[in-house]
Amino acid sequence: MKAAATACAAALTLLLGLLVSAAGHDSAASAGSDLAGAPTAEAKHDIPPAYLPWYLDAAHTCPGLPWNVLAAIGKIESDHGRSTAPGVHTGQNAAGAGGPMQFLPATWTAYGVDGDHDGTKDRYNPADAIPGAARYLCANHAGQGGRALRRAIWRYNHADWYVRKVLAQATRYAAPTATGRGATAVKAALRWLGTPYSWGGGGPTGPTYGIAQGAGTKGFDCSGLTQHAWAQAGIRLPRIAADQYNTGTHIPRPQLQPGDLLFFATNPANPATIHHVAIYYGSGRMIHAPHTGDVVRIAQFAGNPYRERQYTGATRPIPPRSSEA
Repeated sequence: MKAAATACAAALTLLLGLLVSAAGHDSAASAGSDLAGAPTAEAKHDIPPAYLPWYLDAAHTCPGLPWNVLAAIGKIESDHGRSTAPGVHTGQNAAGAGGPMQFLPATWTAYGVDGDHDGTKDRYNPADAIPGAARYLCANHAGQGGRALRRAIWRYNHADWYVRKVLAQATRYAAPTATGRGATAVKAALRWLGTPYSWGGGGPTGPTYGIAQGAGTKGFDCSGLTQHAWAQAGIRLPRIAADQYNTGTHIPRPQLQPGDLLFFATNPANPATIHHVAIYYGSGRMIHAPHTGDVVRIAQFAGNPYRERQYTGATRPIPPRSSEA
């Protein structure tokens, strides 16, 4: 995004060599995967409390973009807004970049976001600049991970050292990434962010028209979304949320991993009253289809009084046992 002295043919050749040799196997491979883990102790200590939710939320607007990569860019560009260098809070630096995410005016015009919905797109406001950076990275296919992510970072600041530095910092900001079936289920659910809620809609193959008030809407209800996501991981779940609760291994809350199913009930002590299911995303958040009139979204459940009151437990779907001869 910024003009850089190293943005030349020689640097590009070096970067392409890096991309080919790394191919997802360098020391920062976890930062380039499809699902970044929860913030580490270093992340919580180093990232200002106001900035961390902005990074997490902005990454959600680009399925597949690891939040820790976005945070690492914020660290390198302005130390999360703490830098006193020219252009961070007012004016521009020598290259013309400004704000905590160091946007050039033309790039900001094209990709700026009114993140705090105050009617103004302000590159000096981190609530706008951080989702703007996510939008710019996404436009350069960062959500595809691997080589595409590295190229998107290179586009942000045309230097191979910058790519390496971002990925190294990102690795320090996130716990080990989710792997296996849970990560597959999360990735499948993220694909449908923004899809309408449809009562009775959705299933293993994807969104469908629902029933009753969902008859005219193609989408997912809560259990239709979880059924679809886990089908992509090779596990067939029952259609009803309460039945899904009785499938798989029950997981204590401190041991939650991305992909686990979260259940909510009218009476948390009585699983028969379960009325909602969601997919654990990490960092106290979940992916779910909330209710009629809403869409598939990522939402906070940890600390949310309504969800906390109704939280009944979690399960981790397990593959069926192979039949024995």
